[in-house]
Amino acid sequence: MTNFSSRPPAEQRALTALAATTKHAFVTGAGGFLGTSICLALTAVGIKVTGFARGHYPHLSTLGVNMVQGDICDLSALTAAMKDCDLVFHVASKAGVWGSQADYYRPNVEGTANIIQASQSLAIERLVYTSTPSVTFTGEDEAGINESQPYAQSFLNYYAQSKALAEQMVLAANSDRLKTVAIRPHLIWGPGDPHLVPRVIARAKLGRLKLVGKEDKLVDTIYIDNAAYAHILAALRLADPTPSCAGNSYFVSNDQPITMASMLNKILDCADLPPVTKRVPALLAYIVGTILEKIYLWLGKTQEPMMTRFVARQLSTSHYFDISAAKADLGYQPLVSIDEGMQRLRVSLSGDTKV
Repeated sequence: MTNFSSRPPAEQRALTALAATTKHAFVTGAGGFLGTSICLALTAVGIKVTGFARGHYPHLSTLGVNMVQGDICDLSALTAAMKDCDLVFHVASKAGVWGSQADYYRPNVEGTANIIQASQSLAIERLVYTSTPSVTFTGEDEAGINESQPYAQSFLNYYAQSKALAEQMVLAANSDRLKTVAIRPHLIWGPGDPHLVPRVIARAKLGRLKLVGKEDKLVDTIYIDNAAYAHILAALRLADPTPSCAGNSYFVSNDQPITMASMLNKILDCADLPPVTKRVPALLAYIVGTILEKIYLWLGKTQEPMMTRFVARQLSTSHYFDISAAKADLGYQPLVSIDEGMQRLRVSLSGDTKV
């Protein structure tokens, strides 16, 4: 959705107001799913955008984004690219559930430290950081929790650990000179999704998609446009003289908790595939994940195992959140429902010969 007039009225108002306070925005991870959506929203209202990414994304350049190829761990290159910007969206991170501590620590922690340092040295006043609900996940049910939930004391993977460290750094950097906020979207999906949707479809086609646990637990998801909208609202609120959101983190979602089985089957239906019905006991999935992790570590394998402890716990526990704080402080309300999003996903998949 790139045309300004086709966007929901609430988003149009937010973007118009943001344009009045922003001349030049900087977006890390601009070539990613969320980063691209944020870039398109900003350019739709005429805000100058510099995108920063490791890869080459000519389609963003064609749409008016000034793309700079680089590594956020290169402070000098990062600082040079951020010059003259007055707003930063730090979306880039190494995601996934498998890898060494160094693999995640360098981009997610050191890279975020560079973003903060560059923002401070350039006197940039606003920083919106893309975090994750995984920073609080301990492997147990999270049923309607809010931001008072503490960070996990131990983590099931290095991704969550590195994101927790980075989020704490961003929030600690909040000051009168640099106002910061962290947004925690959960399970972003929609047309163009390179992660959840294609993985679900690919596993279903191979007969490897299974539900974990006897009981269907509720989870929150967020449609891509809603995730980008939450970031836009956060940036807008940071422009207030005394923003109530500064220094805080916020869970955001579609505010429609749904069972994992229902979510997966809605995706499969969009691809005209039969529903998933096979189940694996939660304990068995966790044991298999533990064994596979040990084998992969022993063999030095870099690819992700079919099951890990983190994935086993994620698929067999509740993950839905009280987003009252985002509604109150950011003015956030989801603009696209799950059903409307699925309609759009079906249209996109019907024309995607790669799926």
